[in-house]
Amino acid sequence: MSGPQDDVVIVGAGASGAAAAWRLAQAGLKVTCLEQGDWVSYADVPSLRTDWELARQTTHHASPNIRRAPVDYPVDDTEAAIKPLLYNAVGGSTILWGAHFPRFRPSDFKVKTLDGVADDWPIAYEDLAAYYEENDRIVGVAGLNGDPGNPPREPRPMAPISAFRGADRVAAAFDRLGWHWWVSDVAINSRPYGEGRGACNNCGPCDVGCPVKARASADITYWPLALAAGVRLVTNARVFEIETDRLGRATGVAYYDAAGQARRHRAAVVILAANGLGTARLLHLSRSARAPNGIANSSGLVGRNLMHHPTGMVTGVFDEPIEGYKGPYATSIKSQQFYETDLSRGFVRGYQMQLVRSNGPVGTAVGGYQPRLPWGAGHHAAFRRVFNHTASLTVTTEDLPRPENRVVLSDTLKDAWGIPAPKMIYSLDQNTKDMIQHGIGSATRAFREAGASDVIAEDLVAYAGFHLLGTAKMGDDPSTSVVDRFCRSHDVPNLMVVDGSVFVTAAALNPTPTIQAVALYAADALLRDRRSVGVAA
Repeated sequence: MSGPQDDVVIVGAGASGAAAAWRLAQAGLKVTCLEQGDWVSYADVPSLRTDWELARQTTHHASPNIRRAPVDYPVDDTEAAIKPLLYNAVGGSTILWGAHFPRFRPSDFKVKTLDGVADDWPIAYEDLAAYYEENDRIVGVAGLNGDPGNPPREPRPMAPISAFRGADRVAAAFDRLGWHWWVSDVAINSRPYGEGRGACNNCGPCDVGCPVKARASADITYWPLALAAGVRLVTNARVFEIETDRLGRATGVAYYDAAGQARRHRAAVVILAANGLGTARLLHLSRSARAPNGIANSSGLVGRNLMHHPTGMVTGVFDEPIEGYKGPYATSIKSQQFYETDLSRGFVRGYQMQLVRSNGPVGTAVGGYQPRLPWGAGHHAAFRRVFNHTASLTVTTEDLPRPENRVVLSDTLKDAWGIPAPKMIYSLDQNTKDMIQHGIGSATRAFREAGASDVIAEDLVAYAGFHLLGTAKMGDDPSTSVVDRFCRSHDVPNLMVVDGSVFVTAAALNPTPTIQAVALYAADALLRDRRSVGVAA
């Protein structure tokens, strides 16, 4: 094996890897990014075909264990209450995402101080505020300024995405109940924005590909900028080891190319951006006499404190059509009425309710959301009653970190190249279960107030593991964290992690804007301190 020497090699071309690659290359560093997947062709995305709903359940299912594409790696989820969802491609899991784009609240960075649980982040909302703004401009965010429940910020680049009748009904119900609600921030164009990107046409199946490129996946936002800045992107590169020298410093990575040939790529700095599963897996795989439990793991916390966003779902059925199948499914309104701790509710921390639209015809027929339709003589009548008549509120809870929820290497499962697969060991604690039940009660009350004729609840959405967080925790103390406040390994100073693995807590909302803000923040820290890790100024 042999390979070139770069200033930086990045593993993973998703949301965080793309942002970090652009920032570092723009500053003049020689950067290569290795991505296990490949580019997505927008000329043949499933949303252009009549069988797009079939693709959602097969070739474009969000679970690699169902999709089983050649570029995927399997995940051992035999001991996991929530199933992992991720995608290997240029753009990573943003290729299949709903593009809901909220920021963390200031309180999310200091839950130990406020509520006596978990740990505070070593950084604050204010440290990321400018990066949030910059990221919004690059990605393109549609939303409405003035939310009284969140800090003041610059106006969004675009006006909100159009609502639908169900949102009007639920918003009015929230008003009558006296509950906070606001228009969701979304990374979807409400008007043409960005190079070659059109406006959303409300066709609906965003998760299987947006042919007009209105939805802001990282392959069409950051990657054109990164490539123009000189980043070298290598696709179909399956990294299996972080290599180190006798002093324990990272020297680069080893990977298999598309033909299965083992190759080495040397760099002064190694940056991992492979999500909370992939990063933990690679750190575990990189064992040596010096690091028998995996690289960067003197704390024993690599892979531990895995956090998702355990989600309940409540669906309201209305007597009149509400056009729920039209438009981006995850981009409507949200309520953070129950977001902060109120111990009278019986749990610590809180949840967000997010209104989502309904399924298409096939998804409705097979029961993608509640309600589950009966098969047989009553099926068509039940279908006519619910299709175009439903909306759902997700109860997105804050998952507090617990060491027993973790990622290890599977003893029984390997990928196509014989590399051990990651194994998720994950369960819900009573605090989370109580939070979900409270949220189901709140969402049920909202739908009743909105005039729903029927309300159906699902206690836990099993396929909700898109947010893979916490497995390489950020902190100032090397004994209780994996990376420092600038995302640098305590053990290996020229090894960084810039994905959701570094999260100290999960908040109760989608993490992508925070992941990208942290990646930009960490890249700037590297640029300031480049000499200390062997990168020329």
